[in-house]
Amino acid sequence: MTKNPIAIVETSLGIFKIELFLDKAPITAQNFIDLVKRDFYKEMIFHRVVANFVIQTGDPTGTGRGGSDKTIPLEIHPELRHDSAGVVGMARGPDPNSASSQFYITLRATPHLDGRYAVFGKVIEGLDVVMKIGEVEVGPGDRPVIPVELKAITLQQ
Repeated sequence: MTKNPIAIVETSLGIFKIELFLDKAPITAQNFIDLVKRDFYKEMIFHRVVANFVIQTGDPTGTGRGGSDKTIPLEIHPELRHDSAGVVGMARGPDPNSASSQFYITLRATPHLDGRYAVFGKVIEGLDVVMKIGEVEVGPGDRPVIPVELKAITLQQ
């Protein structure tokens, strides 16, 4: 069994679990854990779904431009790569040190993101739910036509 914390993500399409790489991405994983403990990730939507690429959430405004009250520096670990579906990384703006609360989950290997975005977790259970979210119909701005809700994220005890 892993020593890294496990996040349980409840969505309107099902539940999946993420191993948080606190051992290799301590700043990024701890920021996520702190937000989970504050109940930050409740009643949000997946505001961006790009088929065969990523699903994205973590914006309380639902616009893709919001975040928490804190930013963190870009944290790259050479062993953490965008090498498959289910890789969890921090979204950010043009400034590499602008990550806040938005995160994405890959739907396939996306090596062009390596070294540019912080990987801090991996889906270890329920990848079928992630893939189902990645198949929803989207409209302008890669926004799902029928909202996919992020109901809550909790830490496994």
